[in-house]
Amino acid sequence: MRYSALTLLLALSAATACVPLGTPITDPSAGRVGQASPVQAPRANVPLRFEDAVYDPDIQSVQCYVSTGQPTEIFAPPVVPLNQGNPIVLEFDLLGNQSRRLTARLVHCNADWTPSVLTDLQFLDEINEFNLTDYRTSTGTQVPYYHYRLRVPPVKLSGNFLLVVQGPDRQPLLSRRLLVYDNKMEVAAQLGLPPGGAARYTMQQVDFVIRYGAFPLVNPAVEAKVVLRQNFRWDNAKYGLRPTFVRDAEQQLDYQFFNFENAFPALNEFRPADIRSLRSGGLNVAGVNLQASPREIALLPEPTRAGRAYTQYEDADGQRVFESRDFLGAGATNADYVWTTFQLQAPAVAPGPVYVFGALSDWQLKEDFKLSYNAQQQLYTGRVLLKQGYYNYYFVVGRPGAAPDAAYFEGSYQPTENQYDVLVYYRPPGTRADLLIGYRPLVANGQEVQLRRGSLFR
Repeated sequence: MRYSALTLLLALSAATACVPLGTPITDPSAGRVGQASPVQAPRANVPLRFEDAVYDPDIQSVQCYVSTGQPTEIFAPPVVPLNQGNPIVLEFDLLGNQSRRLTARLVHCNADWTPSVLTDLQFLDEINEFNLTDYRTSTGTQVPYYHYRLRVPPVKLSGNFLLVVQGPDRQPLLSRRLLVYDNKMEVAAQLGLPPGGAARYTMQQVDFVIRYGAFPLVNPAVEAKVVLRQNFRWDNAKYGLRPTFVRDAEQQLDYQFFNFENAFPALNEFRPADIRSLRSGGLNVAGVNLQASPREIALLPEPTRAGRAYTQYEDADGQRVFESRDFLGAGATNADYVWTTFQLQAPAVAPGPVYVFGALSDWQLKEDFKLSYNAQQQLYTGRVLLKQGYYNYYFVVGRPGAAPDAAYFEGSYQPTENQYDVLVYYRPPGTRADLLIGYRPLVANGQEVQLRRGSLFR
């Protein structure tokens, strides 16, 4: 991700204020999408999913990041070292004209995101229930909402954590995956060239090594569990990678494969849409309907990019920023919700359902982001309620039991800039949970890193 120009393009304030918990604040005259009832109807038991999930349609615009004090902090994934110099922050909106008493808790998970058997006191120094007292009401918006913010407390152990926000009925409203690492091993990574003909032009391969030094590994090839991610996604992460070489003398594990085990489709730079202003059309906006309530924005019909020449430009790697340029103030509370219509030109029906995909959909194939095809117009269209801001996204084709196919409409080009990270887990003998003892981020084809081939595998 290239932040130099994005810092100027997307800088926004994150001002919030605390409102003490008390009697819920209501405004009977305020309307909203679907008109919320002043009294919440009881919900059936909702099973907790150990993934980034939203369980209540009133929860929108969830962001989870590391607070660094910089304008680009919202791009920092929820990954922190164990000493946690900077906290993880969760922000989201609750649509409607009534606030709720919300709490949050942490669940320690194993490397495969199953819950561990640790008790709360084994990874926390405080009671595992955090009140969300930092919230503000929206200002000057057609769609009323309450904006919540939570600083996640520090933990005592490394590993995977699921942050769960729940309502007064103790049912989950949203969940987010967090990572806390404690680097006990040295992890080094570089971008390699995938073997095999045309794949070198469409794939990106990440070669890496793990140097475990004096760390007590008896069977390092088995005990070190490795996960490889692209753009901090979990839906296409690589699990179960075994080292190709074990160098006992150097106490080093090499991961340099030849059958694409550690390779990803490079895809393309993300498509942008700027809906921060309702008074003037932003990037990729075809028109605005100010008479509708909520107001409506139509994006330009977009062509397929597969088979076309690659064009490099700065993007946000699928992320988004919430902001309104029409009014002064914090985008967290003065950005309105608008119906946004996506349009994709397609001469024929795709070999599967088509979705808008990115951080705006939690990197999942959600029904709200599914597009319908008009054969006469040769156009896929779909309408989604989005908060004003700057968005990145792909058009993808859903595939049963597999990661979405983004290359069908976006193409795949090796020079594309992507972010990768390597996660190394280990369960010490006699313990009951996996710890995250190695973490290494890498930017492929970006200005932030200098990639020197051949420097790792000496």
